[in-house]
Amino acid sequence: MGKPFSTHSDDELDEAGLRAALLTPGSAWSALDVVAQTGSTNADLLAAARRGAAHGTVLAAEQQTSGRGRQGRTWATPPAARALTFSVLVRPAAIPPSGRSWLPLLAGVAAARALRAVAAVDAVLKWPNDVLAGGAKLAGILAEQAGDAVVVGIGINVGARREDLPPPQPGALPPTSLALLGAPGTDRTALLAAVLRELGDWYQRWAPAGDATASGLREEYLLRCATIGTAVRVELPGGAHLAGTATGIGPAGQLVVDTADGPVPVTAGDVIHVR
Repeated sequence: MGKPFSTHSDDELDEAGLRAALLTPGSAWSALDVVAQTGSTNADLLAAARRGAAHGTVLAAEQQTSGRGRQGRTWATPPAARALTFSVLVRPAAIPPSGRSWLPLLAGVAAARALRAVAAVDAVLKWPNDVLAGGAKLAGILAEQAGDAVVVGIGINVGARREDLPPPQPGALPPTSLALLGAPGTDRTALLAAVLRELGDWYQRWAPAGDATASGLREEYLLRCATIGTAVRVELPGGAHLAGTATGIGPAGQLVVDTADGPVPVTAGDVIHVR
C-alpha cells in the first residue's frame, strides 16, 4: 500500500511521499520530481529524453502555463483550478513504432481506473485520449515521441470551478472537474499515486511483447471505452470526415468505424459522439 502521504493545507503534492511510495524495487518508475511551475511537463520530459533521461522518469507540476493537447490545443492550469498535470517518460525499445500507439490508450485505462478508485467517479474513455465523467471531459492525454522514448502527459481537472475551465471546442464535450462532479476524493497526491501505480502495472504487463490482447489491455480498454458501440463522426486530418458506428479497436489501437462503405480503421482524428 505504500506509506501514508502528508497532508498540506494548500494541497501541495507530497513529493517525498510519492517517491517513497513509487520508487521501489520492481517499480516501473525510476525518478520523480514535482516543480512549482513550468510551461509544459511534456516539453520538459521530451527535452530530458533527448539528453538521455532514464526510462521511468516522472515529472509533475503544481502549475502548467502552456501545456499542450492534441492538434496544438493548450491546457493551461491556473493555481485555483488545482489541476493534476504530469508526464512520464518510457523507452519501449522492444515495441515497434506502430505498436506504441497503444500507449495513450493504456494511459487512459490507468487514469480511468484510478479516478474510479480514488475519486469515486464513473470515469470512462473516449477514443483516443479523453477521460469522461458525467458526460463531460475530465482529463486529457497526449503521447509524443523523441527518438526511442515516448512521453505521455496526463492532465486531470481536480478543483476547477466553472469559470476556471475553457469553453468547449465546437462539437466537443464540455470540460468538467472532480469538484464540479461532487467527487468525494480530490486529494491530488493520492490520485497521482494511484494513476502512476495503474500506469506502471499496465505498462509492465504490456511492454515485454507489446501484445494488447495477451496482456489484457485490449479487453480492459474495451470495457472502459464509451466510444465503442456509439454513432460517431470522425474529423480526419486534412479536413475529411467519416460517419458510422464505432465497433472495435484494431491491433495497433485504431478505432474501427463501421461506415456505409464498410469498416474503416482510424489511426488519427477527432471523434464526436453523435447523440
